[in-house]
Amino acid sequence: MRRNILREKLSAGLPTVGTHILSTWATVVELAGQSGQYDYVEFTGEYAPFTMHDLDNLGRAFELANMGGMLKIEQTQYTHQAMRAIGSGFQSVLFADIRSVEDATAAVDAVRAETTMASGARGRGRMGVGMRRDVGTILEGGKPSYVEALNDVVIAIMIEKKSCVDDLDAILSVPGIDMVQFGPSDYSMSIGKTGQTTDPEVVAAERKTIETALAKGLHPRVEIGDASQAARYIEMGVKHFCVGWDVSILANYWTAQGAIMRDMLSTDAPVTTATAASSARPY
Repeated sequence: MRRNILREKLSAGLPTVGTHILSTWATVVELAGQSGQYDYVEFTGEYAPFTMHDLDNLGRAFELANMGGMLKIEQTQYTHQAMRAIGSGFQSVLFADIRSVEDATAAVDAVRAETTMASGARGRGRMGVGMRRDVGTILEGGKPSYVEALNDVVIAIMIEKKSCVDDLDAILSVPGIDMVQFGPSDYSMSIGKTGQTTDPEVVAAERKTIETALAKGLHPRVEIGDASQAARYIEMGVKHFCVGWDVSILANYWTAQGAIMRDMLSTDAPVTTATAASSARPY
């Protein structure tokens, strides 16, 4: 079975950095890997279209880039998508829309093996044996190494509903949860303050989530648009970040560079040598 880099870093108490993609083009994963800066890539499948073949191709790209892969799963697909993602080579799963202890338990059950070999500290599950990429299709399916690999899958959950924050201590006490992430947009909507992500009530809920996770020995993770947003979370004790989205990076670049070009073409200002050099192709 392949090494689970994210699990190893969590177990060693080391910080981690990931990035998000909504594209299923495996080359994007390779480019992130070539940077040498990321431990894993999160495919935000809750928002993006994909097929089972796409998951397999992303799994191959994670291996080629020597990175971990995380899939973000929507609330109605916990069991099916977790099974297929792990089978494709993803080694961590982010479960959206957790509302209760029952939801958190269902998330853990969707990942762990249904066996008495499963570690009690990491939960008992409902996952059976399969002929998929994670076991080399036929090489390690049904072996103890398969159960161990399922025990090592990193389980992350979203804290983004009022009922979840209200019962946070009990939810974060469910065995098997590893990483915890607050979702300010969904939380603000759930309390009737849609879009008010900096409202004091939302900010307080985020701090409660981070502090409770740390107190329970869990790993709070924060999504940020760029590195400049990380400092205040680091001061709170956060060591795990997922930075940027492929779609945002493209949208921001196209908007900024398009505006510059339109401005240049709408004036009589000559294009200088410096301007031309700065816009040269990278090859």
